[in-house]
Amino acid sequence: MSTIVAGAAEPQEVVALGGSSQLRGVVRRFWRKRVARIGVVYIALVIVLALCAPLVAWATGHPPNDLGHQYDMTTELGLPKGPNWDLGFYAGADQFGRDILVRTLYGARISLLIGIASTLVALVVGCAIGVVAGFLRGPVDTVLSRGVDVVLSFPILLLALAIRAVFGASLWIIILVVAFATWPYIARIVRGQALIIREQEYVQAARALGASDWRIMREHVLPNLVGPLIVYGTLIIPVNILLEAALAFLGLGLPPPTATWGQMLADGQSYYATAVWMIAVPGLALLSVTIAFNLVGDALRDALDPRTGQAAL
Repeated sequence: MSTIVAGAAEPQEVVALGGSSQLRGVVRRFWRKRVARIGVVYIALVIVLALCAPLVAWATGHPPNDLGHQYDMTTELGLPKGPNWDLGFYAGADQFGRDILVRTLYGARISLLIGIASTLVALVVGCAIGVVAGFLRGPVDTVLSRGVDVVLSFPILLLALAIRAVFGASLWIIILVVAFATWPYIARIVRGQALIIREQEYVQAARALGASDWRIMREHVLPNLVGPLIVYGTLIIPVNILLEAALAFLGLGLPPPTATWGQMLADGQSYYATAVWMIAVPGLALLSVTIAFNLVGDALRDALDPRTGQAAL
């Protein structure tokens, strides 16, 4: 986890978003990159397919948890069968005869929702703590930074296990657990940015004119963090998607029969030699979405950095 997020924290020279002309320039530099266009189109396609999952289930006649085809799509030994176009199982079935394609699309709804929602929560919490710590410095910075260190040292799997035992495994509990694992990295990044911004001349001028620290943070520091936060958020979304999949794979995610990519991978690990589609379909979906978000995040970083944003790929 720390390696992945540390890699997402590299673009520390990202410039702040200014007026409309600068924003248009960022959009042009971003859209000029082929990998950015590919990433955006693919993410949009996955979102559309996830939203249309009920329609796909209706068209194929296979609800995500339907066991009606259990005996048609499993062998006499109870092994799942592969793709069957006559029955509408275009990606095969699992050990219970459920449609892998339909369940993968439903799993996309869960993964995208948890990935995006947990990132937003992490951005809000991490940004608030990072700005206060970096701008006020002194004892406030010391206390908040040590608190961040404590959270970073806490084992996320132990936390997920404890929360599941006490509160159960609801969707919002999983979102909070995933956000808990990533907001400290945001706080550290934002703190570093706030330390730089607080020394800028316009901040010193605002302080000389009698503006309070809270007003300066609200009107000068936070607006200059919008650009970097967009980049960091885009790069952390795939990290949170992978974390949710890992929790589900270990049995700490949403309980069965809810379709999630991690749970589908866990179900397929016992059949990898005889039913490779049970792992291949959700695994490729997880891999491709993660790559797409990283492509978009890298392109955003380059578009917002005037030193590297000129070269179109």
